[in-house]
Order: sequence, then C-alpha cells, then structure tokens
Amino acid sequence: MTSKTSTGELQVRPATADDTEAIAAITERVVAEPRPVALPRVLNRDEVAQWRKRLGDQGCLIVATLDNEVVGFGAIDYNTEQPDTCTLGVWVLPDYRRRGIATALGTDLLDFARETGYKRVRGRLPEGNEPALAFLSGLGALAPLQNPELRFELPL
Repeated sequence: MTSKTSTGELQVRPATADDTEAIAAITERVVAEPRPVALPRVLNRDEVAQWRKRLGDQGCLIVATLDNEVVGFGAIDYNTEQPDTCTLGVWVLPDYRRRGIATALGTDLLDFARETGYKRVRGRLPEGNEPALAFLSGLGALAPLQNPELRFELPL
C-alpha cells in the first residue's frame, strides 16, 4: 500500500532482511518508553531476523516507510496451540504517531489475518496505555467490516 501524507509518501510493505536493523532500532526506542507496547525487551538485529524467519507463512512482519525511512512496523504472530487465533502488534516511532501510520499497518495486518484464515485476532495491549487502547479499539471496529467472521479481542 502506498499513500501520500502531508509529510511525504507512506508505503506499507512486507519486511525484508534489509529492514532488520531498522526494526531493532524501533524496538529499542519503544521499550525505553514508560509503558512499552507488548515488547518484553529490546530485540537485536539477529533476533528480528529469527522472528521474521520463524513466522513463515503463518505470520508476517511488515514495515511502514515514509520517504524510504522505516518509521514503524507491525506483526501477526501465531500460537500453535490456538491455530485459529493470531496476535497483532503495531509499533511506530514517537515522532511519527498520530499520522495514520499505525492504522495503515493494522489494516494490512487484518487483511493478512483474513487471507490466512484466522478467525480471531488479539491485540497486544500494555496496562494503562490509553493511546494504544484507543488505537486497538478503533482497529477492532474495522475488523468486522473487512471480514464479518473475524473477531478482534483485546487481551484482559
């Protein structure tokens, strides 16, 4: 997906091996925040590469670029014990938030979940992070519009 924003050209695309360093840098920035969104710790380049490889065709890692700079990423991850359920996560650098980038990532991730056959999508939500709750709630409202059988669940 490519779209114009008031600050440049936004592109959402599958992550490649060339994006691992940028994704690792985003995890470092996000984990340093007071209420990091569902990242247990900073991921280094090798861990990002392993994550991307592990996801295979049952999950995905995508990036958002603004004028060719990676400014956010998103993931669909899976649990082999719940084959019809996936977990969605979206992370955007602070300077690029509130520009629709997270929504663009989330929409593409919901498309992937639908195309892969998932019936339930869970959002990664840290306790007390109201902006993340608002984003995931809005994304959850989009889910049935894209696929009436898809359920979006916020974790308790």
